[in-house]
Amino acid sequence: MVNIHATAVVDPSAKLGTGVEIGPFCVIGPDVNLGDGSVVHSHAVIVGRTTLGEGCRVFPFASVGQAPQHVKYHGEPSTLTIGPKTTIREHVTINPGTEGGHMATKVGANCLVMIGVHIAHDCEVGDDVTLVNGATLGGHVSIGAGAIIGGLSAVHQFVRIGAYAFIGGMTGITADVIPFGMAIGNRANLCGLNIVGLKRKGFPREQIHELRQAYRMLFSAEGTLKERLEDVEGMFSANPLVRQIIDFMKTDSDRSFCVPNAAVPATT
Repeated sequence: MVNIHATAVVDPSAKLGTGVEIGPFCVIGPDVNLGDGSVVHSHAVIVGRTTLGEGCRVFPFASVGQAPQHVKYHGEPSTLTIGPKTTIREHVTINPGTEGGHMATKVGANCLVMIGVHIAHDCEVGDDVTLVNGATLGGHVSIGAGAIIGGLSAVHQFVRIGAYAFIGGMTGITADVIPFGMAIGNRANLCGLNIVGLKRKGFPREQIHELRQAYRMLFSAEGTLKERLEDVEGMFSANPLVRQIIDFMKTDSDRSFCVPNAAVPATT
């Protein structure tokens, strides 16, 4: 029912689901729980209080569940949970939570975590997220469902990136990015909406049209951001896409918002 290579080191206390495969020279720690059908390829290390959902794949030299890179971490029993059918490619590092955060790091289902990605302590990554090669998430980062983080990008600690946002490659994100927004640059500016992603996900044309109108209002030059947000809420709160942005912006955050460059009009 379980296929473990003779050279792998698997603690007897680890919980292995049906059909789990563990390749050569892997290390699986005592508090690890691997869901049914998970495959761990050669030379991968999974330790700590780490749970992988069913059908996950972990590729060579990934390091999952090792102690956080945080000077205040002192061995507290924090956790790391990874949802079903998530793929973790080569040289990825994912750390559990800390006492100074949520005591947990969470990665959703059906995520693609490409080569060399780092997910730091206390991050929360939604379902269907793609983290492209070399992307780095600082501690306490939140990524909404369906977002794409471009290659070699870096996200500052405590930053929130909304659902279905698109972050361009080699981008430095130091401020919150609204749901469906696109951001690029060092440091990043908002550069429109992820219209291509919205169409690919099958969102209705009418909702996307209203979302464009709301975006232009929200980042126009008139009034304050608070006033514009109130205007958008009054006009478009019935639109579920716009509602996500409104709720996102009204939620308390440690960071400011990523906004368009003042020299460039807000476009989509």
